[in-house]
Amino acid sequence: METVARQFDEEGYVILRGLLGAEVVAGVKAELERWVDECAGQLLEEGLVDDLHADEPFATRLIRLYADCLDRVPGTLRRELHWPGMYDLFFYPPLLDLVEGLLGSEIRLYPNYSVRPKLPEHAPTEVLWHQDAGYTASGMHGRDEAGGELSVEALRMVNVWTPLVAARRENGCMQFVPGTHKIGLAQHEKRRYYLEIAQADLEPHLERAIDITCDPGDIVVFSNLLFHRGLPNHSQAVRWSCDWRYQDARQSTMRGEKGHLARSQAQPKQEVHSAQDWASRSFI
Repeated sequence: METVARQFDEEGYVILRGLLGAEVVAGVKAELERWVDECAGQLLEEGLVDDLHADEPFATRLIRLYADCLDRVPGTLRRELHWPGMYDLFFYPPLLDLVEGLLGSEIRLYPNYSVRPKLPEHAPTEVLWHQDAGYTASGMHGRDEAGGELSVEALRMVNVWTPLVAARRENGCMQFVPGTHKIGLAQHEKRRYYLEIAQADLEPHLERAIDITCDPGDIVVFSNLLFHRGLPNHSQAVRWSCDWRYQDARQSTMRGEKGHLARSQAQPKQEVHSAQDWASRSFI
């Protein structure tokens, strides 16, 4: 834990190879395969497809289904994710142990958890250079729950990312600029689909950018102030991934939603305690 904490502090990220059990990854994929089945059924009902592509592999089925109606392809999944199979991912004990070492014993699953299907050569799923804190700042309501001035740099938060297929440069792996979490909040500018760090703030650091290549089961933990992006997907398959965040639950979320307690000594009865409990809740 000491080594992880040191690297997180110095570089702004840590890659934990093979942390997730195969059964956790399989559980998430099973939920997504069921969801894709539902999407296929809806397309068939609307007369947009005449083939459900039921035998197509997980990594390519979504492409085949929406090949002739790309304007209908689903984007980021968020509110849908209260499925039993997601519980073992978001509340994975070895991961929460690590997060507890970074944030303390009061841990909130922050109300920003997603599954992202990055499609080949698809601009709406190519994420530009940004800090997650830039999005938090752009959506703030002005004051925290106690009425005090907001500061995204004061958020005690840990970002988590994991791929459901191998993530390489060809299919749009992430890139990080190590150490940029120490710079503070950069200026962000609005683009068509995403925010992007202003060139004046970004350019001096780009030569230090590195590829973050990972396999299913790997976990990437990083700072919400770290400069990062997702490369374009030039492969013939979907680059499926999950991203979520934990926060010191004693802080405001700085947004309207409150999230869900993952661990708490102060309010143990409020913790999400099972897959069924998670499935009974909603995005709040």
